[in-house]
Amino acid sequence: MTTTESGVRTAGATPSVADLLASSGPRPARPTASSTAFSFGWRALLKIKHVPEQLFDVTMFPIMFTLMFTFLFGGALAGSTGAYIQFLLPGILVQTVVMITMYTGMTLNRDIEKGVFDRFRSLPMWRPAPLVGALLGDVVRYTLASTIVLALGFALGFRPAGGLLGMVVAVGLLLAFSFCVSWVWTMFALMMRSETAVMSVSMLVLFPLTFASNIFVDPATMPGWLQAFVEVNPVSHLVTTLRSVSDGAVDTHALMWTGIWSAGLLAIFGPITMRLYNRK
Repeated sequence: MTTTESGVRTAGATPSVADLLASSGPRPARPTASSTAFSFGWRALLKIKHVPEQLFDVTMFPIMFTLMFTFLFGGALAGSTGAYIQFLLPGILVQTVVMITMYTGMTLNRDIEKGVFDRFRSLPMWRPAPLVGALLGDVVRYTLASTIVLALGFALGFRPAGGLLGMVVAVGLLLAFSFCVSWVWTMFALMMRSETAVMSVSMLVLFPLTFASNIFVDPATMPGWLQAFVEVNPVSHLVTTLRSVSDGAVDTHALMWTGIWSAGLLAIFGPITMRLYNRK
């Protein structure tokens, strides 16, 4: 088909690119950064829908940790499980959520090995969207784990002086901190060759941070050298913040350090992750 000066198309030649573009209508608007990020967040949730076994770590682990530590240590450390749960629950909440942040890196590494992210990077969209979206999807998992721990804690007798509002604020702070920590594991996901290696490195970092902290006992009973580590441990600062918020009296010093650690992790590992992602 060809087009005459009067605009009538006649048989003969193949339509030009300009003709095809004109007949296809207006071009769709380029997706915004937020819309693409939320789309990838929804993708992460759909993956859980099709493989519900992924929720095992955010359902069974919180229940197991809470029950095990409460009934193992409660009588010995506080005289009763009821008294110990008041001290333990904010700490076990932190341990549960911070520990499962490593699955962010493992999932990302699996997608990279399958070649999925090569396709994502070729699309005309905000480049960090696949990473940010995956992290936003994991925030839903962290929220579910927090809800399970709190529900079980209330069933065991946990009664925060700060009330429901205090616990909502505490969970919000925990989610923000966990989102920042997740960027560390995304960096490892882009550096390591397998998800097993990502898990091994993550556990090597997380175990000292969670167990050498004030989650289970008062650091005053520890040796001096261990107290020095616990006092600068970011997990200890977060636990102290959550305990104070749940008690209705915010520890501003711990809150300040929690904010510093969160901002520092995001400022350092976010750009490193994006640089590795662009070069992958």
